[in-house]
Amino acid sequence: MTSDGVVRTNEPAKLEFTAFGDTFEGLKTIADVEYFASDQAVAEAKNQFRSENYGNAGALFYKATQLAPNDGEAWLGLAASCDRIRRFDLSDKAYRKAYPLVGATPAYYNNVGYSYLLRGNLKEARQNFLKAYELAPNDPTVANNLELLSSSVKNINR
Repeated sequence: MTSDGVVRTNEPAKLEFTAFGDTFEGLKTIADVEYFASDQAVAEAKNQFRSENYGNAGALFYKATQLAPNDGEAWLGLAASCDRIRRFDLSDKAYRKAYPLVGATPAYYNNVGYSYLLRGNLKEARQNFLKAYELAPNDPTVANNLELLSSSVKNINR
């Protein structure tokens, strides 16, 4: 019986043991588990992205967005993958989907800044990198991208 006077026969007592020898008290319920259908696709996509297989990463991030349309990380990954294969039309759409889900985070502004850097729009890149820097002044990725931007301004390649 619980403190509210209701008897719940499907809930084990705190000291009952599971088949594994531990008590039920420490187990997570289904409501406590944080698993999303897109988790595996995002993990595989990140591996592909790190391996510079941007087309494969994009396909896996796209799969993740279809499995979980509210997964902001998947949308950001899709946008970054599209940037790397120079499909800026698709990356812009993915960034628009990501923003309401992830908000004004350093990762969002950093990724958008890098997108503009790849396009050669250094002014927009700088604005976004500075927004990321304001939110996370000690983030090494943001600092590296600001350095990359400054070297891009100094060394224009034609």
